[in-house]
Formats: sequence, C-alpha cells, structure tokens
Amino acid sequence: MIRIRLLLATALLLLSTLLPASPAAAWWEYGHETVATIAYLEAAPATRAGIDRLLRQSKLLDTPTCPAHTIEEASVWPDCVKMLGDRFSYAYNWHFVDVDVCQPFDLKGPCKGGNCVTSQIERNQRLLADRKLNPRERLMALVFLVHFVGDLHQPLHAAERDGDQGGNKLKVHYGAMPHTNLHSVWDGLLADRAISTPPGDARGLLVGTTPASRAAMAQGSVEDWARESWQIAHDTVYPSATHAPACPPTSPADAGLDAAQIETLIPVVRAQVLKGGLKLAKMLDDAFAGRVAMKPKYG
Repeated sequence: MIRIRLLLATALLLLSTLLPASPAAAWWEYGHETVATIAYLEAAPATRAGIDRLLRQSKLLDTPTCPAHTIEEASVWPDCVKMLGDRFSYAYNWHFVDVDVCQPFDLKGPCKGGNCVTSQIERNQRLLADRKLNPRERLMALVFLVHFVGDLHQPLHAAERDGDQGGNKLKVHYGAMPHTNLHSVWDGLLADRAISTPPGDARGLLVGTTPASRAAMAQGSVEDWARESWQIAHDTVYPSATHAPACPPTSPADAGLDAAQIETLIPVVRAQVLKGGLKLAKMLDDAFAGRVAMKPKYG
C-alpha cells in the first residue's frame, strides 16, 4: 500500500508540473480522506448515524461524476466539483484564507465578505445543524464542512507570503524531484509520505493518543485553528524550504526539501491531519446535537 501511494504521489507530481498553480486544491485525496475517517471514527454514534442518513441521499447533489456515498468521498467532493465549471465556481475562494505570514495575523482583510475557509467552516456548520433545512442543503453543508476543516489544517491554506498564493508561486524541489512548488509539496507529496509512515492511515495516527489528549486537541475556535496553521507556515513551512527565516521573503535557487528535512516534517504533517480529524469530529457532534449558535459572529 505504501509503495502504491508513493507511486501515485510521483505521478501526481509530474502532472502538477503541467498544470497551472491553483491555491484551491488541498491535501489531495489521501489527506482529506484520512481527516474524514478520523472524524467518523471519533464522532458519537448518533453523529455517525446522522452522517450516514444524509450521505444515503447523495443523489440529491446531482453530481454523478463526483460521488459522495461515504464520508471519504464527501471529503474530496468540493475539489471534484471544480471540474464542473460554473455550477460551483462560487465556492472557489472558500478553500483558503491568504493571511500574510510577514504581517500580524488578521482574518478581516483576507476574509472580506465571508469568502474564505474560516467563515465557510462556521457557516456550513450552522447550516448542517439547522434541522429546518431540506436534506439537500444539509448534505451540501456536510460535504463542504468535512472538506474545509481538512483544508484549514494544511498550513498553506491559512497563509501566504509576498503574494505567493499559499506557496503556489514558490518553486521548490522535493528530495530528488525537481520543478514543483511549495503548495504541492504540502498538499500531496509530503502529506502522502507522512500519512503512509507507519503506523499509517487514520487508525495509525490515533495510535498512542488518549481520550483526554484527543479532547484537548479538538478544542479552540476556528480562528484559533487558522492562527495555528498560519504560525506553522511562518515558523516551519517557509523556513524549511528556503533555508532562511520566513521574513523577509526569499526565493533561493536551491529552495526545497532534502531527505533529512522531509523526515523532520513528517511529525508536523501527521499532527495536523490528526488534529483536523479530531476537530472535525467535534464540529460534527456539535452540529448533529444542536450545540451550534445559529447566528454568525460577524455582520
């Protein structure tokens, strides 16, 4: 399985060199699916039953090329539907929030009008919790919520530097692989490597945790989570790739990660995926149990 994942990652890297950079694709499939699986495993039985009821109605989405029969399929649905053009183009900016790591952390400017991942996480949790809504609306809220919580825990979906669109414009190498960008490294190449590292997959990431530690990791507000990801981008993501402090911005010709650096980053990625799954489980539990404030915090 690990060999298959690494071969897939290599193929996707080659494909990524042929495609334009996009700040809206995150964690590739393996990362999103793992976050979703952790959330499903950790959610209360009543929550899992509610998720299953909604997903049994996935035909209401009318996206046969983008199925959502399981929570794992639902976790990648918002990326899949980008291929459907105008139908879902309104959601493009919902996958990220570009907070400059060389400026004080502030969501207000990058999230103007609620068109960013943090605002949409909160909005879709409210919609999912609203039992007065029709099943299609709640189903859409579920798939967006599952995906966006995963997005937020990829640090470069909560940060950028010098207008680089979350590292999309920063050219780097990954080990011996040349000609990729920093965003793609954290979305897929490094994520796939980290999640596959034994003990791998969702259950492997949960190994060694306790109920108390899992509950602690699930705490905080959505803004807190965004700040944590932004801080990781400032402290770790950019410096590890450019071999210099994040600020002022630099783009050295040898930017990238060697084998030793990759090894040091694996625990960071694994922790982000784990925390994403645990926080998503709490958000889903709160939504299905009716523990969600139904008015947005901001006007």
